[in-house]
Amino acid sequence: MLFGFFHRSHRQANGAHKASPGAFRFQLALGGMLCCIAICLSKFGIGSSSMDPELGCSDKSLKKSSWKTTMLLAYQSLGVVYGDLSISPLYVYKSTFADDITHSETNEEIFGVLSFVFWTLTLVPLLKYVFIVLRAHDNGQGGTFALYSLICRNVNVSLLPNKQTSDEQVSTYKCESHQAHGYHWRIKIWIEKHKNLHIVLLIVALLGTCMVIGDGVLTPALSVFSAVSGLGLSLSKTQHEYAVVPITCFLIVCLFALQHYGTHRVGFLFAPIIVTWLLCISTLGIYNIVKWNPLIYQKLSPSYMFKFLKKTRKGGWMSLGGILLCMTGSEAMFADLGHFSFRAIQIAFTSCVYPALVLAYMGQAAYLSKHHSMNNNYQIGFYVYVPESVRWPMFVIAILASVVGSQAIISGTFSIISQSQSLGCFPRVKVVHTSNRIHGQVYIPEVNWVLMVLCVVAAIGFRDTKHLGNASGLAVITVMLVTTCLTSLVMILCWHTSLVFSLAFFLIFGSIEALYFSSSLMKFLDGAWLPILLAFFLMVVMFVWHHFTIKKYEFDLQNKLSIDWLLALRDSLGISRVPGVGLVYTNIVIGVPANFSHFVTNLPAFHQILVFVCVKYVPVPFVPPSERYLVGRVGPQDFRSYRCIVRYGYRDIHQDVNSFESELIVSLANFIRSEASLPGNLSDEANCGFTIIGSSPCKWAIEENSADASTMVKFEDERNSNDTNLRSKAKKVRFLLPENEGAKDGIVSNELQELLLAHESGIASIMGHSHIQAKAGSSLIKKTTIILYNFLRQNCRGPNVALRLPPESLLEVGMVYLL
Repeated sequence: MLFGFFHRSHRQANGAHKASPGAFRFQLALGGMLCCIAICLSKFGIGSSSMDPELGCSDKSLKKSSWKTTMLLAYQSLGVVYGDLSISPLYVYKSTFADDITHSETNEEIFGVLSFVFWTLTLVPLLKYVFIVLRAHDNGQGGTFALYSLICRNVNVSLLPNKQTSDEQVSTYKCESHQAHGYHWRIKIWIEKHKNLHIVLLIVALLGTCMVIGDGVLTPALSVFSAVSGLGLSLSKTQHEYAVVPITCFLIVCLFALQHYGTHRVGFLFAPIIVTWLLCISTLGIYNIVKWNPLIYQKLSPSYMFKFLKKTRKGGWMSLGGILLCMTGSEAMFADLGHFSFRAIQIAFTSCVYPALVLAYMGQAAYLSKHHSMNNNYQIGFYVYVPESVRWPMFVIAILASVVGSQAIISGTFSIISQSQSLGCFPRVKVVHTSNRIHGQVYIPEVNWVLMVLCVVAAIGFRDTKHLGNASGLAVITVMLVTTCLTSLVMILCWHTSLVFSLAFFLIFGSIEALYFSSSLMKFLDGAWLPILLAFFLMVVMFVWHHFTIKKYEFDLQNKLSIDWLLALRDSLGISRVPGVGLVYTNIVIGVPANFSHFVTNLPAFHQILVFVCVKYVPVPFVPPSERYLVGRVGPQDFRSYRCIVRYGYRDIHQDVNSFESELIVSLANFIRSEASLPGNLSDEANCGFTIIGSSPCKWAIEENSADASTMVKFEDERNSNDTNLRSKAKKVRFLLPENEGAKDGIVSNELQELLLAHESGIASIMGHSHIQAKAGSSLIKKTTIILYNFLRQNCRGPNVALRLPPESLLEVGMVYLL
């Protein structure tokens, strides 16, 4: 496609100028190079359809998927994923020529910048992300933490020690088996042996996450400010200063106010704007190429990059911080993968976004190559190459597109915070899943409003595209460097790719991004300090939260009580069993938690049915509902005590409390039924055995208005109990009791009856209310971090809110952690 474009341009140019043989040879070489790249990628499996699962599906599922759905997602992705990347022509040239270099009569500067932009777009967004990085998804999910969780599954580097062998049996737990030889195995063993490498890997993942959040603050301000700056062509300098900032802030507030409608609704609203924008900049690009410089395609040669650096020297190197803005938004393709699909994002970029951007940059360069005498402050801006007759319509479209462009990074920020929170690396916040059809589309209210405030402050504080561009550029390139590092590890540890190819990927793309990173870092005092400051603050918060989450788990593990202590309670004087179901929430997956011993000590009674519930996150995006509950028995059968491990992926939707409790009780009933067929009671926790409760070995169903209570146990969903009109339509979950055909069936029937009676008596949730204190003699740093953690814990959502436990049935037990 790209070669065809060059060939058509060559034929058009022959009408006005005769192209040189060298230029045509360059076109052939470029086309041949891209073909070789595609062949190599296919050879190594990076471009093959067999490694192309869409939303975690296999290749066969891809063939069955509807092309109509794929094209619809591709259309939506234009408004959500590619808005940021599409509006980069608004500010790239202006930021590049801000201070460090000037546009001279020889045009070497403008041609060098055009060559840099073209090859940067081709190598990073197209080759790196579309052909390689998008393949490194985690069951259809992308982003920094998706790469990190993928590595954690294949290499034992997770710092939270709650991994179980049964977790690897989850169907979405796709893990490549390592042979006990070869360099893949040696690298894996070497990483697992060094605990410091585990911490370094986590810090790298946190750094990428923090820079994505920082970019979510800076990109909306930069894109909207760049579009509104077009008023400078029609207003005086004084009017411009007083008009641009208020309009920018107003548009930013409107943008963030739309987020609660959800990505799918916003995508339908925004996609037509980006389509119109891409058509407009493509048309303007072709118009300016034909009118001003039909041979501009010859300046795409890499030789102009070397001429540019040779002439401009240090100034040219520092100007790279503006050039890198042409790939701003590339990371959103990967971060927003869970909102759409691999195929949809790939189709949208290769067919629409990439050709339009190349034409737009070439058109700007063609115009500027024939105009050197403009002395106003906007001589390199976007609007100067727009004909005056259409300048105002383009101004309106540019403002709308800039607002849409900010959506990509905002959606990516929501996604990556949701993932990091599930993996215990971010304080608890409310996550709203905005679509029942498309998994992974989320909205986080608290984060949305904090981003809005910070974005407005950045726009008011900097007031120009130069400083905003410097700040955004550093955040963007840092995220890309992190993605390159983690993807290289995925190639070696997960894909078992050739070491040569993995190192080549790291060295080629790492060197390109390191060059841009060094240029951006030189702009520290000119705005680049802001993303560093934001990242430092966020990393401290996230690392402290993750560190004390691990310490609390280790404390619980060390202070757990034995099963013998629990069994001795039934023979203790003064200990009584009360009617009802007691759900004891804990983080440990074996043993009796310390908070339960505190509960019994202060209130010498516990429920007739006792269930130790552990809600844990497995490093996978989704856990199928049929594999969510892992149930085992604690103690003998007549003790009526169970353990239920509820497993979620970092992209799973949590049920409300009514459906969760109903599913939990039904899972216990299914376990009781299925246990009768197990030889030797293998589900006893003493044997470390658990049963995966899936699609219902017990006969249960969901019926409406079921009234037969004599032969079945039923559980009513009372979410609408306050509404008398809806109460009659409430759904009831039921399971059939077994016939008393034998002694064993009679025991099962009695246990199910007790479960029914206990459920009817009510369910109480018992949870520890933790407070962390420093041990005597602790260092000042440790005391300070504990104060910070307690502050975050008290001012963020509690675990009971995160688990959606009703306050009226919650019993909190005070727990003091001495760390």
